[in-house]
This record gives sequence, C-alpha cells and structure tokens, in this order.
Amino acid sequence: MSIELRDTDVIWRNAKLATMNPAIKNIDGESHYGMLEQHDLIVRDEKILAILPTDSVPANQCKVIDAEQRLITPGLIDCHTHLVFGGNRASEWEQRLNGVSYKEISAKGGGINSTVKATRNSSAQLLESASQKRLNALMAEGVTTIEMKSGYGLDLANEEKQLKVVRALAQKNPIEISPTLLSAHAVPPEYKHNPDAYIDLVCDTILPTLWQKQLFEAVDVFCETVGFTLDQTKRLFATAKRLNIPVKGHVEQLSNLGGSELVAEYQGLSVDHIEHLDEKGIEAISRSGTVAVLLPGAFYFLRETQRPPIALLRQYGVPMAISTDFNPGTSPFASLRLIMNMACVQFGLTPEEAWQGVTIYAAQALGRADSHGQLAAGFIADFIVWDVHNPVDILYELGHNPLVYRVYHGEITHRDDLNGFN
Repeated sequence: MSIELRDTDVIWRNAKLATMNPAIKNIDGESHYGMLEQHDLIVRDEKILAILPTDSVPANQCKVIDAEQRLITPGLIDCHTHLVFGGNRASEWEQRLNGVSYKEISAKGGGINSTVKATRNSSAQLLESASQKRLNALMAEGVTTIEMKSGYGLDLANEEKQLKVVRALAQKNPIEISPTLLSAHAVPPEYKHNPDAYIDLVCDTILPTLWQKQLFEAVDVFCETVGFTLDQTKRLFATAKRLNIPVKGHVEQLSNLGGSELVAEYQGLSVDHIEHLDEKGIEAISRSGTVAVLLPGAFYFLRETQRPPIALLRQYGVPMAISTDFNPGTSPFASLRLIMNMACVQFGLTPEEAWQGVTIYAAQALGRADSHGQLAAGFIADFIVWDVHNPVDILYELGHNPLVYRVYHGEITHRDDLNGFN
C-alpha cells in the first residue's frame, strides 16, 4: 500500500501493536490480540490513517514518535456506568458487613432511595465535581470512551440535571461519553404504590422531553423482580422504538424474567449483568447481535454465587463486553483494569476475552463498532502506550499504572516521561 504523507501526520514507530482487529491472525491462524510488530501506526487528525510495515513508510517531514518497543492498545471502553450521583453508601456497606440486612437498611431509607434523595438534593455543580474525580481515575488508567446513565433522579427535573452533568463532563474532558436514559431504574418513593403511573411518566414525559433536548443516545431499564416487569419494560421499549432510540437492559441479574429475549426482540444493543440468563435467552441475543455485558464488580461486591453462563455464551458466539458498572451501591470501583482481572478470576474469561470485552465488544455495545475499539485504518485514533510488552500484563499486575501516553482523537492527553520516553 502506498500513501502520501503530510507534514502534520504523526507516525508511532517501534511499538508492539495489539490491534484487537480479529482479521489479523498469527502464524497458527489465531487472532491473539491482533498483534503486529515492526509496523507503524500513522495518525492523521483524529483518525488512524494506516498501519503499515515500518520499512515501507517514508517519514518525510512527519513527526515520528519512538515507542521504544512498548505496547500500544486501543483506548479502553467502559460501556456501563452510573458515574453521576449524589452522596455515597459506604456506611450502608459497613452495616451489611456488620450483619444488618438490606431489607432493614432499605426500611430506614437506605438503598437506592438514599442515592435518589442525595442526587435530588445535590446541585449540578456538586454532582459534576464529585463525578469528575471518578472520571479522572478511569481516564488515568486508559479509558477513552465511557457510557454514563441517569437513573438517580427519577423525575423530569432531576433526570435532566443528571444528563446535563454528563454533557458538561463530555465538553470539559478528553473522553467520549455515551449518555443513557435510565429513568426506569427504580420506582421513586412518590410512586411506590403505583409503579405503572411512573412508567406512564417516563414514557409520556421524561423520555420524549429529554430525547428532544438531545441529552441521551439510548434507553435502559432495570427489568427485575425488584425493578420493572416485562410488560412495563415492553411499553418503555415500544416508546423508544417509535422515536428510533436504541435500547438496552439490566436483565437476568437476580432472576430470569425473560428480559434478554425482550431486548433481543427490539434488536437491543446489550443485555447487562445476565447471571441468570438461560439458553433460550442466549439463543435470542445471538440472533439479534446483542452484546452480553458482564459486570464482575457487582458480582464480587454483592458476594453473589450465580455466575453468568460463559460456556454457553461462547458456544453461541455471543460477544462479551465487560465494564465497571461504577455505582454507589454495588460496584464502587473506578478501575477497569481491576474489572478485567475480576472477569478472568471470577468468571473464567481468558485475558484476550477480557481485552475484547473492553475494546471491540464494548464498542459494539455502545453502537460504535465501526469507529472505536480497534487499531485499524479509518478508526478514531484513541489508543494507549503502555510500559509493558504483553497485553496480559495490564490486568495481571495491579497496584501501579504502566500507562505512558494516553492518546484521544489523535492528541496526547496524558504522558509520563519518567522512563525517558521521547
């Protein structure tokens, strides 16, 4: 391939590239992270222009960055978070560890209702300040794309407040944010005895109003015995479909209601949690192309024992993403690397599957499969330079951060030159 380089192009040279491109095979015909050596990664503006053998690329007057045999991977994608909320629930966690039941805590105003109350009582400025700290931790570990949900406001004004904070974070940070409407997260206290009326409010007012204001990209729901029924979920999805809005679902976390099949029926982006997913549901999502999002942080924090059906998901070829599920009640972990480790240790994923789960399949779960999650020509130039030699090192040894450069849309947004990186 011959290309004409411009002076403004940037060549990243002398790196090991874990492209995550499934079309790139090793000598045994396996993808193995889509590894390439002795290849240059060429960036033009915000995109990857090409990946070519080093000896075929004339540098001309381009800027050449010597990666000194370090590893370059796609930027990490955290495809399921509840990052914007008020307060925290550390005291509740302590109570649970001291033997107090969740039912008792909830009866005293704890649980999700305490987060709803704190979020409603927090100003947008306070929510943004608290969320920025969480986001900083994720970006420092290599996250370049993230999803953020509403769902702690549970009325029009406070759901809008949450989503406007998400928008503000997107405008002020070098990160791409995919906002999701999760008004059907829980029944708010004022609708405790009439959840159908709350779904009326979501479908008739909250969803169309905030969609018109372009505050979100997709609609989510907690379809569960302690959340919303299949019928209520179907009404929400039907409303979204009329407006041509993609859907996804928190489903099969605590029981099997058939929520995954319903998400598949509406060609949903993802089914998330899915510890209790059965083969019928897996067949459905395999046909619809829906991504299974695994959330080992919540599994760990809640000390669950029912693992997602990994073997069946593999058997049916269902793409598996993984995510932090960052939230105050069940997964307060602002480290996607930790979650990758958990996915391997707790759920039995291979390290390569974990990497696929935070790159190509996480991108697919956010409707960005054609632009994010790979090092490939035409893709957004979001990538990380790590001071390691193999992808497994990133999730194997935790406690220190090997990130050297974080590149977002072609621009270096974080650098650590302590090791003489030029």
